[in-house]
Amino acid sequence: CAADTLDIDRWNLECEFNNTDHRTNLNGIDRLIVRRGQPFSISLYLRSGSYQPGVSSLDCVAETGPQPSEQYGTRASFGLSASIDTSRWSAAVASPPGDMVALLICSAPDAPIGRYTLTLGHSARIEFILLFNPWCPGDAVYMDNEQNLAEYVLAQDGIIFRGAYKHPIPTPWNFGQFESGILDVCLKILDMNPKYLRNPGKDCSGRRNPIYVSRVLSAMVNCNDDKGVLWGKWSGGYEGGVSPMLWRGSVEILRNWDTQACQPVRYGQCWVFAAVACSISRALGIPCRVVTNYLSAHDTNSNLVIERYVNENGEPIQSKEMIWNYHCWVENWMTRPDLKPDFHGWQAYDPTPQEKSEGVFCCGPIPVRAIKEGELTFKYDAPFVFAEVNADVITFIKKKDGSTSKVSSNALVGQKISTKSVGSDAREDITHLYKYPEGSAEEREAFKKADHQNKLLQQQQDQGLHLNIKVTSDMRKGCDFDVFAVVTNNTQSEKKCRLLFGSCALSYNGFMGGNCGFKDLLNVELSPGGERKVPLRLNYSKYGGQVTEDNLIRLAALLLDYTTGDTTLAVRNIVLDNPEIKVRILGEPKENRKLAAEITLHNPLPDTLENCCFSIEGANLTGGVSVQLGSPVGPGEDAKVKIYFTPTHSGLRKLVVDFDSNKLCHVKGYRNVIIGK
Repeated sequence: CAADTLDIDRWNLECEFNNTDHRTNLNGIDRLIVRRGQPFSISLYLRSGSYQPGVSSLDCVAETGPQPSEQYGTRASFGLSASIDTSRWSAAVASPPGDMVALLICSAPDAPIGRYTLTLGHSARIEFILLFNPWCPGDAVYMDNEQNLAEYVLAQDGIIFRGAYKHPIPTPWNFGQFESGILDVCLKILDMNPKYLRNPGKDCSGRRNPIYVSRVLSAMVNCNDDKGVLWGKWSGGYEGGVSPMLWRGSVEILRNWDTQACQPVRYGQCWVFAAVACSISRALGIPCRVVTNYLSAHDTNSNLVIERYVNENGEPIQSKEMIWNYHCWVENWMTRPDLKPDFHGWQAYDPTPQEKSEGVFCCGPIPVRAIKEGELTFKYDAPFVFAEVNADVITFIKKKDGSTSKVSSNALVGQKISTKSVGSDAREDITHLYKYPEGSAEEREAFKKADHQNKLLQQQQDQGLHLNIKVTSDMRKGCDFDVFAVVTNNTQSEKKCRLLFGSCALSYNGFMGGNCGFKDLLNVELSPGGERKVPLRLNYSKYGGQVTEDNLIRLAALLLDYTTGDTTLAVRNIVLDNPEIKVRILGEPKENRKLAAEITLHNPLPDTLENCCFSIEGANLTGGVSVQLGSPVGPGEDAKVKIYFTPTHSGLRKLVVDFDSNKLCHVKGYRNVIIGK
């Protein structure tokens, strides 16, 4: 007999059950949000008749994008099966015969993500959002470790490492990927990308592939070629916007872009670009983490060499090729079926606009393993990322008469590559994922493959005169302290030298500011095997007005050997510690119960702080509160406020705090809060 089409009267999308089952309930339970390759259940109530196994039928059509087509994979039609097939779009009934039907639907594990319409028979038309599913073995973003999934997909806050290579400083960040409306903003970002505007059908089809989506995000988080999210600014003031230091999380940035008709939000720098990209990746279901590379090379001509110049005082002469004090990018987790085996896993991509790739400011994704192995022909942008962690640095001194000569210098690149540990705020060092141990046979092999001639030709010569810079452990903003140039004579003869020892303010991407202290010793005498330690006093009265919000000072010592004419340069960047922000939680933290935090900062400066302001935010804790202090805070006094907020969900959350004033700018702090039920 002919199959009877089910006569549907009404339906229930069972949002609370499905969203919880698909781990999307933090987005809310007022609409259906599911992950691909995993069944979800809909209750159908029939107007007439009842469901009869083997007799009843139902035509189902799932469509996404403005031009759905089966050829592009953006339209799927399927009927009822005896059971669910998780490898493709399928439907099955999970209830006994009757007038209520529990219908199971499963999407293909490689279906394009995005907004869907599902038509059931003639009358029922439902809408849902489909996301990547790192819990599904058939999905390209599958990750088989629950602790990693809790960190890289579900954690709404984290730590980004800044500061300096010898002194990494953890900065708290509120990713907020499940905050109200954020998922919609992320889908809108995909719909504003130029590839979608040119050919929406093809772009929506590409959304099945996390490689494609990551590349789109790498271009859309910056606004250099499109209606992207953030405007990057690294020098001058921040008129018409806010300092990148101001942001405590991604939520405000994404909401501002959305409400300001997709005008770029001003301003971002690398850690802000990376953090926003991480929020979007996690929101869409791709496991993601923010990575910091200390002493990161920006190689503009792909020769894997950074040429830097200093004047006769050892002060740098600005050039396009630079060593950034640190640089942040992101890694997304996925398979790479487009490359040979063994290159699945973490893929680096960089949303900070630095160089163009295929005519657009974007970078990656490139397997981290390809960087380690020196596979520079792999997609995408391997040479640029390889140079960031491996470039060679050659230093020249430019004399007043215009002549240049080479300076011996032990410049490092690609050190202490860092990310937040899984399940704790500790720093995890992942340098070994990007490079083999220095001097190892495997490292040489990778350099050969990458044709890194400079590194291959380098012979470690032990210089006769050795120069390095030593610092004390206590370098707090507001204090006066000494730094030291240490000269050692490893030769058998007496040496007479000139030593120039200087310091200047520095921004994290390598741009120099004003002088913070300088010394020129014309006659440094060293006996064979002798050592000389030369102090340079850094006074707050001198450096206080020079350092930027980055709190960085560049120390450079230049040693001229009178007998041989050889020049040696030592450079070290130091970061000044801001005072600690203390956060005390008053009362027992429970969801939907008002809570108070007492926040204190001690003023370590000899100056009075004016226009003092504390700001806080935290995923599921508070959308953001700012409190202006009524009076100035004198030297040695405490700035103190009490702030009230109401947590909305239980679990471990970060309360992120920012303190700002005329003399101490954007001091960050945080407190982990465990919210009970």
